[in-house]
Amino acid sequence: MQKGKASLALEHPAYVTASASIAGKKEGEGPLKSGIDVVEQDPMFGAETWEEAESAMQKQAADLALEKGDIHRKDIRYLFAGDLLGQLIATSFGTVDLEIPLFGLYGACSTIGEALSLGAMCVDAGHADRVLAVASSHYATAEKQFRFPLGYGNQRSQSASWTVTGCGAVVLSKEEPGRMAKDQAQVRITGITTGRMVDLGVKDSMNMGAAMAPAAWDTIQQNFEDFGVDELHYDKIITGDLGTIGQKVLLDFAKNKGHDLSEKHMDCGIEIYDCEAQDMHAGGSGCGCAAVTLCALILPKLLEGTWRRVLFLPTGALLSTVSYNEGQSIPGIAHAVVLERFVPTAGRKEEGGAVS
Repeated sequence: MQKGKASLALEHPAYVTASASIAGKKEGEGPLKSGIDVVEQDPMFGAETWEEAESAMQKQAADLALEKGDIHRKDIRYLFAGDLLGQLIATSFGTVDLEIPLFGLYGACSTIGEALSLGAMCVDAGHADRVLAVASSHYATAEKQFRFPLGYGNQRSQSASWTVTGCGAVVLSKEEPGRMAKDQAQVRITGITTGRMVDLGVKDSMNMGAAMAPAAWDTIQQNFEDFGVDELHYDKIITGDLGTIGQKVLLDFAKNKGHDLSEKHMDCGIEIYDCEAQDMHAGGSGCGCAAVTLCALILPKLLEGTWRRVLFLPTGALLSTVSYNEGQSIPGIAHAVVLERFVPTAGRKEEGGAVS
């Protein structure tokens, strides 16, 4: 069902059947270490180049998610996946052996939100019984592409974020009675709000939180309008990687419109690192930031019942080395999915739709 200008309420929600997260050593030393499935001590992941390392990490995460869900590759209809690299080379080389029909996605750091949105739409429409959503980033590949060679040793500004070395993989499925045991909690996607590009003229690539915050607020505000709700409807509103500076900008935008998000808002870029103890400046970023935090923190919190309904909106800064060097500003985007806890009970008919 279409809702408002940019949202959908899913008549047939997509269920999270399995998920997996892989991360690097630095991420494994942060607050989410107990929730990350595999912490790889070797940043090269046994490969010869940084790009091959990210590909290896992506394949490992995808395989682990399938293994945890007891699902064979042939049972996945579509793969929605992406990364930060030119021509999506981490994804194209990393997933080739999976032999799953691929939609390669580039939404910058919002990619896992885009992947979940499109995957849930496919499941809802009956175009797929199961899909796999994957997003990855690697500190070394991103730094090499967007900033400086690692050996340069440049000083980072206090507004800069640290690209997460990590990958998250999520299997979305239609309702499967055999897998949904009575009274066993599930997480499902019941609605989505697709973001639009928002550009307020920020040009500082070392302060991407400020570039993305306007887009995050735009999507949050659109979600509120389309579904007729406000921040009280959600237990948490979780952005992707605004970091400490972007969070302040977002809260100011909301306050100016009469919404107090201070108790509701979380940011994956703040949660994944101990910014002070690990000296991470503004926090974490990269496609892997929101994807790993989703699998290691958000889904477990929903399953255990700490939260009942979450608005999860990964954020992306849509710049490139070409646009930056030509003096262009940085457009931002944020794609939101409504994640809800659901407990199937015998004799109770499930109700679809995101927000009533």
